[in-house]
Amino acid sequence: MDITTFLGIIIGLALVIFGIGFKDLGNFWEPQSIMIVIGGTFAALVASYPARVLKQLPKQFKILLKNPYNAMEFIEQLHELAIIARKSGLLALEEKANSMQDPFFREGLMLIVDSTTPQQVNEILDNTLEHIEERHSEIIEFYEKGAGYAPAFGMVGTLIGLVNMLMSMNMEDGADGISTNMGIALITTFYGSVLANLFFMPIAKKLRVRSDEEILCRKIIIEGILAIQAGENPNFLKEKLITYLPQYEKGGKKKKGKEEPPEEE
Repeated sequence: MDITTFLGIIIGLALVIFGIGFKDLGNFWEPQSIMIVIGGTFAALVASYPARVLKQLPKQFKILLKNPYNAMEFIEQLHELAIIARKSGLLALEEKANSMQDPFFREGLMLIVDSTTPQQVNEILDNTLEHIEERHSEIIEFYEKGAGYAPAFGMVGTLIGLVNMLMSMNMEDGADGISTNMGIALITTFYGSVLANLFFMPIAKKLRVRSDEEILCRKIIIEGILAIQAGENPNFLKEKLITYLPQYEKGGKKKKGKEEPPEEE
């Protein structure tokens, strides 16, 4: 489980509170500013995106906590499938394909089981991968838009506070009316900045990292399936797919793979 995003947000909030000072926290509680910034930001996001995007948001928080895509696990699976195909033929992979949880992996295996040409397999899987990337970009853009809307509504709150301050200036209220409305004006800007930089932007960045991890796994699956269809040596296939991993992930995995005895041709 990866809790770094939520841990970072909590630590950030704690440091902001520490910087304000516990005695002065009451000065930063302003319901009107909260309604303007948080309410306005989410209202703008709802107005900007269709319901199908909004329905995916709860799933994204689960992805932030746990990455379901482990490239090395896919490589091991492809290595195992290559051995089966080499010994029993491509038709032997049908049972394995039906038991696959990952729809992309299952689709690719069924394509080679059905004797689809390598060019068609590559084209179909590439198109599917392109749609996946577009869906990811749409979700990431949702949070990036939120990071832009939040400071904007902070400025809206600032303008409201300044207008009220100017309209309420009179000799009777003196500095009291000015200080109250000026406080609302400044606090809304504060809320907008915190919401953008401590919530929306970190989540957008982590989702982009998760997207890159998934796309890497999809590319490994495509390359592995095409190699299985071509009848490549399973051990060579594994070594080749390991080269797709980032350098920091390899950490001896390639060396470990070389210890396996080469399969007879």
